[in-house]
Formats: sequence, C-alpha cells, structure tokens
Amino acid sequence: MESHKECIPGGVMGKPIDIANIIAFLADHKLSSYIIGQSIVADGGSTLVMGMQAYDMVLIFQFFLISIVFEGSSNGIGRATAILFAQEGAKVTITGRNSQRLEETKQEILKSGIPEDNVLAIVTDLTTEQGQDELVNSTIQKFGRLDILVNNAGAAFLDDQGRTGVDQDVSCFDRIMKINLRSVVTLTQKAKKYLVEAKGEVINVSSIGAGPQAQPSFMYYGMSKAAMDQYTRSAAIDLIQHGVRVNSVSPGAVATGFGEAMGMTTGMDEKYFKFMESRKECIPGGVMGKPIDIANVIAFLADRKLSSYIIGQSIVADGGSTLVMGMQAHDLVEIMKS
Repeated sequence: MESHKECIPGGVMGKPIDIANIIAFLADHKLSSYIIGQSIVADGGSTLVMGMQAYDMVLIFQFFLISIVFEGSSNGIGRATAILFAQEGAKVTITGRNSQRLEETKQEILKSGIPEDNVLAIVTDLTTEQGQDELVNSTIQKFGRLDILVNNAGAAFLDDQGRTGVDQDVSCFDRIMKINLRSVVTLTQKAKKYLVEAKGEVINVSSIGAGPQAQPSFMYYGMSKAAMDQYTRSAAIDLIQHGVRVNSVSPGAVATGFGEAMGMTTGMDEKYFKFMESRKECIPGGVMGKPIDIANVIAFLADRKLSSYIIGQSIVADGGSTLVMGMQAHDLVEIMKS
C-alpha cells in the first residue's frame, strides 16, 4: 500500500495514533463544538486519486509552527484564527484591505501579551499581483520563512438591481471569482517555494455553499467555493509530493462581519442570527457558529502532529445544517395523519 501511489498518495500507512488524534479532537467540545454529524476523512489522500493519476511522490512529515500568512484577517474567522495562532506562539502576517479593522486585529493580538515583533500587518489588495507579492516578500523579509498559508478572503455581491440566480449580472461573477478563487490560486503559487522549503501547510476556507445543495440566491458565491474545493483536492495531490499538505474547512452560518460587508446593518445581522438559531431546519445544533469555532478547526488542520494523515479534505463545521433537507423541517408523520 505504501509503495503504490494510487493506494496511498501520502506514501505512509496510517497508524492508530493518527485516528486517535482525530477522535480526541472530535471529543473535545471546546475545539470542535460546531462539528455535528460529520465524518473526517483521514486516508493519506487515497480517496482523491484514480489509478491513472498516480505519480511518484516523496512525503516528508515535518512541522514547524513558526510563520503564518493569513489572507483576509481583518475581521471574523481570519481575525479569530490569527489571534489563536499568535497565542500559540506563531509569528503571524495578517492582511486585508480595511486598515482600521486590520489594526484592530493587531491590537487584539498584542493584548494577549504577544511581542509586536511577532506580528506583521499589511494593508493591501490581494486580488492584485502587486498586493500578493508584497504580502509574501514582506513575510519572508521579516520572518525568514513561511510555514502555513491560510486562504480566508471571501466575498459575495448582489448586483445593482438586486437580481439573483441566473439573472444576476455577470460582472458579479467576475468580481466574486477574482476574490474567492483566483486570489487563492495565484497566492498559493507565489508562496509555493517557501511552503516547500518548510514542508508546510495550506488551509483554504471554503463554505457549505459549495454544495451539493443548491444556492440560487448566491449562485456565483457557491460556484466559487465549489471550485475552491476541487482546487484543494487537486493541489493537495500535486503538493504532497513536496511534503506540503493542503486541506480546507467548510463553515456553515457563522456570526462574522460577512453580512455587513454585503450591506446588512448590525440590527439585520442580529435578526438573521436569531432566526437561524431558532429554526431546526437551519442549524440543528441550535447555536450560531462563532469565528473561534472555525479557527479551532484551522488550527487542527495546521498541526501536523494531530492531523498528518488528513490530505486534501474539507472539514464541514456547520452545526449540522447540511444534514437536513427542507422537508425534514416539518413533522411528516403529523402531516400524513392530518
């Protein structure tokens, strides 16, 4: 099995401790409370490869939690993850286009007693080549290495007439794909050299919007995340031969500033959160996800000691949302009796 790449792309047979680490993670309510009814695949990449896709790969497991780049870390999930990693001793580069929010993230990190030398904040537009070059080059210049890349930037837009579905203007498609997908592809390319040197990790932040359920109201967003999931799988097999793991997390509804970025007011946000929590067809767990719920999953995937046998997978953390069909929101037995 280990010698045939079509069997285990990772090239290493799983050990009981690999699975035990995942079981411990799932059993720790503090770390995995927003994961409900999910199965984490830990197979060294086996389920991602058809026989014809087997290549010679050398897998060297070595993990250094030293220098991390967080794309889109001025708010929400990105901010929570950057703070968590910094508190664990990592040197972090945070980035975003909103200078005020980025500074707030930096100050939150410093409040934890983190030395200022361990934090690099870069205000830039990561949809541009110049912005990405600045991010990678500045990180290497300051910290000397890059061990973990967290691709977290994401956006969804309505067109100026509020149209959705197939009628939504294609300009929205172009903008969403540029932020949600193209920036991930090109930034990963630019970071590859340093990630290979460090035998590092890439964690992409996807979404349950990727499917398989339909997303007619946010079709282009769902398409961008579905494409990201395929990119995660394919990049995982491409990069594991260099000792670099690629995985992702697919959050469900999480209380972040995402709604505000789409034009929701604070009051609208709160109304949305309460509605989602109160409906079993929306979040069976009954609690809206928090950024730290997703940050804990990202930290788990970034820790090779705990998750080394997970390659090219996306962990769903959605409070159980994707397990429920709309028809299950009703008491079908009572309906049949009436």
